[in-house]
Amino acid sequence: MTASVLVVDDLEPNVKLLEAKLRAEYFDVIGAYSGQEALELAVREKPDIILLDVMMPGMDGFETCRKLKADPETMHIPVVMVTALDQQADRIVGLEAGADDFLTKPVEDIALFARVRSLTRLKMMTDELRARYATGKDLGIVGKIDPDASLSDAQILLIDDNEEQAARMINALGDNPNYHVTHESDPEEALSRARQGEFDLILVNMSIEAMDPLRLCSSIRSFEETRLTPLLAIVRNGDTRKLVRALDIGVNDYVTRPVDKNELTARVVTQLRRKHYVDQLRSSFQVSLEMAVTDQLTGLYNRRYLASHLSAMFDRAYWTGRPLLVMILDIDHFKQVNDTYGHDVGDRVLKEFAEHISNSIRGIDLACRYGGEEFLIAMPDTDLTFAAVVAERVRQEIAAQKFHVNAGRDELSVTVSIGLASTENGPEDDSAQKLIKRADDALYEAKSGGRNRVIQSAA
Repeated sequence: MTASVLVVDDLEPNVKLLEAKLRAEYFDVIGAYSGQEALELAVREKPDIILLDVMMPGMDGFETCRKLKADPETMHIPVVMVTALDQQADRIVGLEAGADDFLTKPVEDIALFARVRSLTRLKMMTDELRARYATGKDLGIVGKIDPDASLSDAQILLIDDNEEQAARMINALGDNPNYHVTHESDPEEALSRARQGEFDLILVNMSIEAMDPLRLCSSIRSFEETRLTPLLAIVRNGDTRKLVRALDIGVNDYVTRPVDKNELTARVVTQLRRKHYVDQLRSSFQVSLEMAVTDQLTGLYNRRYLASHLSAMFDRAYWTGRPLLVMILDIDHFKQVNDTYGHDVGDRVLKEFAEHISNSIRGIDLACRYGGEEFLIAMPDTDLTFAAVVAERVRQEIAAQKFHVNAGRDELSVTVSIGLASTENGPEDDSAQKLIKRADDALYEAKSGGRNRVIQSAA
């Protein structure tokens, strides 16, 4: 995996040494020699990860990290502090400043590279979501997200078959009323609980005996429900081999035993905050996706969605030999509704009409607003005989339905004309567009023949 790494150190030999090591692993490297230069390069070059020294004149690494995490342009870039400071208090200050990890020199190359690869993978996934969010924001269909929103009611799963150690971990996390810790000593049961998708963070003791802990982490990461759930490993100090394998498998972070309560808290907060941020990005993307393919007035799919999805339905019908039915519905004399009662009433009629359609079709059917007062229903595995019965029932129900307008004070009746077409009687060179055209021709015949009727396309 190639990635861009910004190395920040006031001593040029340190920068050059790290640069040589990283380039040997096929990373692209950018050097910076002060905190201020690092801030400028981070904005301009947009690196995938920043390796940051702490002890620098002027702006030290802690302050640089705080500024990076406070800037919306750089807050998502992972920061690893690589420093000669070896006190636990310094590590905690760095993590609380927003660093994703705090490595003490001399750092084992294999551990450093594993951490860089792990955080780079995470950054690339976040970049994808950020790009989608930016598109939705530019289109004005998603709102602002708040990465600093308070973390409350966080659900944490602790997987540990050592009851004594598990009790210490629970006590360490239990001081925060916003954390709800669930402990599972049986890894198989823990996997079952994890797949319910209810946890915001999973802690795994890498010394459990009932199952290979690396296989356990791999299984958690492979499940669709937990693919993006942060994993925090609890490893024995000095067990570099297992730590490197865990990071390569997809573990997000780690804490070494004996566990320091403050460090554990800082790492948990970092993972929960990142998950909250990613969840907001994913949610905004889902909203933008739905709005891009959904008609805002009726809530049905729009013509853009129909264009792609109907082709897939047609191909399936072609290969399986099962019929695909298209039904186009048009509200009769709808212009008179708008002219007489106003567009607000017309919109209300369209919404109620769409609700009626939604309640009249199966889950496998596709209902769309085709344009104006026209609606289209695609019905897979449906022959003309059955579809004609459904269409006639819909026509009768619409004719009998009273649409309430003017805050319920008045009632309005409308009728609908329906055209049907099926792949059953289509030409040899049939296509989704030709199928729609035949249904549209049948609709035109229904409108020309007096409206409020169902017409099937001719063979």
